[in-house]
Amino acid sequence: MTTEDRLKSAAAYLSGVKRLSVLSGAGISKESGIPTFREAQTGLWANYDPETLATQQGFLNDPSLVWRWYDSRRQRLAEVAPNNGHRALVDLEEWVEELTVITQNVDGLHALAGSSRVIELHGNISKIKCFEASHPAQNVPLGLNEPPLCHCGSLLRPDVVWFGEALPEFELSRAMQISRESELMLVIGTSGLVHPAASLPYQAKQHGAIILEVNPNRTPITEIADLFLQSPSAEILPAIISNLKDLKVRT
Repeated sequence: MTTEDRLKSAAAYLSGVKRLSVLSGAGISKESGIPTFREAQTGLWANYDPETLATQQGFLNDPSLVWRWYDSRRQRLAEVAPNNGHRALVDLEEWVEELTVITQNVDGLHALAGSSRVIELHGNISKIKCFEASHPAQNVPLGLNEPPLCHCGSLLRPDVVWFGEALPEFELSRAMQISRESELMLVIGTSGLVHPAASLPYQAKQHGAIILEVNPNRTPITEIADLFLQSPSAEILPAIISNLKDLKVRT
């Protein structure tokens, strides 16, 4: 099947869908210039392992170190923008009744692009909460060398899911429900290895959903995909939307 055939097939699948879910991973953000979690451990941070930088114990052992690493990532995030893949998903909302983006990414780029329904499974690096009671904190500036204190006296930390922590219960429950109710799931730029997010396409498939996967590389999810489009999302998603628009106009 040629690339053009795959684009037409993807558009045909999407044309009759009312409830669509999207599962996105690090691949779509990488196309905006955001390094993956492990790629962010470069330069000064290359000598530290994830247990040091992204666990509760690592934070308690050296709050300043962990805070400065996440602060450097937040500063880098301020320099990037959503790409054509993010924007194509916003355009897709015009052609389906209900579209929900379920993302493993913590960069907030889906919402920044304009997606109206986003579930952030792993939190948001731009949001801050306190360590002890999860009180949200507002207007925390960049460039601090030490984590500030919450009004309750606890240290502040990034509002992301660290290794060993459970995903937020409401977001995970909602993501599972959306997956089971979807007529089609579009899986974009995820390795398919990080659970429980990696189980969502399988849940969708078991409940009758069509699975479309967009990824430069094959993944475990490729085996259950009804259609696999081997390409960066910023290139292929706008082309899919263009084909969908043409199909809608003709019909």
